[in-house]
Amino acid sequence: MQGLTHLTSFFVRNFFSIFSLLFLLLPFTGKSNAAYFKYSLKAKDAYQLVINLRLNEAEIALTNLKISEPDNLIVYHIEDYVDFFKIFITEDKALFKQLEKNKNRRLRKIRSGDKNSPYYLYSQAEINLHWALLRIKFGEYLSAFNEVSDAYQLLKKNQSKFPNFVANKKSLGILHSIVGTVPDKYRWGVKLIGKIDGSIPQGKQEIESVLAYAENHDFIFREETEIMYAFLLLHLSNQGELAWEVISNSRIDPEKNPLGCFVQANIALHAGKSKEAEAILRKRPYGKEFFDLPYLYYMSGLTKLYRLDASAEADFLRFLKYQKGASYIKEAYQKLAWNALIHGDVAQYETYMNLCKIKGNKRQEGDQAAYDDAMRHEIPDVRLLKARMLFDGGYYQKAHELLGKLSLDDFAYKDLRLEYLYRSARVSQKLGWYTEAIVRYLDVLERQNQTDSYYPCNAALQIGIIYEGLGNIPKAREYFKKTLKIKPKDYRTALHGKAKAGLNRTK
Repeated sequence: MQGLTHLTSFFVRNFFSIFSLLFLLLPFTGKSNAAYFKYSLKAKDAYQLVINLRLNEAEIALTNLKISEPDNLIVYHIEDYVDFFKIFITEDKALFKQLEKNKNRRLRKIRSGDKNSPYYLYSQAEINLHWALLRIKFGEYLSAFNEVSDAYQLLKKNQSKFPNFVANKKSLGILHSIVGTVPDKYRWGVKLIGKIDGSIPQGKQEIESVLAYAENHDFIFREETEIMYAFLLLHLSNQGELAWEVISNSRIDPEKNPLGCFVQANIALHAGKSKEAEAILRKRPYGKEFFDLPYLYYMSGLTKLYRLDASAEADFLRFLKYQKGASYIKEAYQKLAWNALIHGDVAQYETYMNLCKIKGNKRQEGDQAAYDDAMRHEIPDVRLLKARMLFDGGYYQKAHELLGKLSLDDFAYKDLRLEYLYRSARVSQKLGWYTEAIVRYLDVLERQNQTDSYYPCNAALQIGIIYEGLGNIPKAREYFKKTLKIKPKDYRTALHGKAKAGLNRTK
């Protein structure tokens, strides 16, 4: 979630790639005269088709698998992935309700299998987690937390019975990592889950043990574990450079797999490597055989917007054309508006911001923030907007040069003066000028009573991150705690989740 809201924001946007690849199975040859669990060659092929989003071909392969291996229950876990991706990507509520009955049907089939297989409990847990994520997508939080609770108990029991079963460590590792970062408004859900203890270092160690195993064994799900590990490093351990190193050196091929393309580009964007993300997205595979992933168009638009390229408009419009769900719609219109403003078209800016108000939904934080931005009816300062885009794309020196031409005296309004200080601090931090960054962040914090923006909250968070990097753990913890005391209107869940992750890391 960030707890479980890395199940709405960290997961829906960024964390979608982690959990969509989290719950996979390992090859196992069980000895049983009854129904069994085995990753045969045909099962492996079907699984690979699913992960490559070749869902129509996967469904045919799964049908053939049921005919040729009628007692191999691994088919139901792979089959559940098809439903998961169809619903998660399209956000089709009617499809969700139509396919929901498949969950219990598959669980009943699996429960008829070999109880002495480590997959007996494991596959039940994974299916519960699939549907928990889908329920969170549609706001069914109570049912989702109950399913996470069921999954965790199944994984714990399976770990006790099969302590050397590697897949279990992978799944438990993620749950152990995120439990301490659950936002306050979802703490009631943690109580439902039960006594999940754990920490980011514990979960990280468990996943590292899986990767170590993969180094010396023919581990079919090595790439998936590398993806999980990279996202953990990025979002929970605050190690963007290492996350990029892990994912860029993995076996993921963005030219053959749209999902792999998403994962690599997503991590590149979050690590401030917009150029690399743009190059990856150019390699995305096209064709009717692939289930469409419209969010790739959105990310492509971001890479161009971040370098102030007006052609970003075409990518965002393409995303809006093909996006079937309601998420990221408001954000896309906001980005279209910003693109227009940067290039001097104020009328088009107003048109797109008006569409931002009425299109899409506000379920995820970015869309809520975009809506709030539109409702404020305040046109951004173009100079600061350009600096923000350059910063978000990792063009730190260009952002510094732009801001270096400005001073506080260039801004008549206190909110713009605050934003100038904040953006200057962000750039200084990325350029390694930590003393200057802290001074400017402190200036922002001193003005927190003047605003309900997220700037002071993130200023406190970033001071904590700087001190953590410098090895001053007491000061780091002091500012992570300060972050939690500031309650901005926008991005509160995400920022508080990062602060909790910082406190978790520095115990």
